[in-house]
Amino acid sequence: MPLQIGDPAPSFSLPDQNGSPVALAELRGQRVVIYFYPKDDTPGCTKEACGFRDQWASFEKHGIKVLGISKDPAGSHTKFIDKHQLPFTLLSDPEPCEVATAYESYGMKKFMGRDYIGMMRHTFVVDPEGNLERIYWKVKAEEMAQQILTDLGLS
Repeated sequence: MPLQIGDPAPSFSLPDQNGSPVALAELRGQRVVIYFYPKDDTPGCTKEACGFRDQWASFEKHGIKVLGISKDPAGSHTKFIDKHQLPFTLLSDPEPCEVATAYESYGMKKFMGRDYIGMMRHTFVVDPEGNLERIYWKVKAEEMAQQILTDLGLS
């Protein structure tokens, strides 16, 4: 059965851009945005990350933690963060992408008319109790950060 609003968010612990583990369970008590994206420093992924960066003051003001997840390694995340001054955490979910799979965000997809297996662009908002509050299966990279703030009544 697909993930639905109100379901417990799948638990995970993944390394951040510095190699330090980040566990979802340790973030209980605050809202968390988890966004899955295909690859560091590609056009759509950069637009999405910069959208969160540009709205960072609002996320921070409301105590919302933002976590970006791709299968890129820590070194790639560090370069991406430095290049675009990203103020939030990026996590590495390497093959076989178990966390992305648990969030139904890894699998067969089409790109430029070809089928391949990869990370999908999906976003989730986890409430302070650890349940899925919002699920975005169709993400417009440039608008995602603002869309979340609007949907949560925070903008």
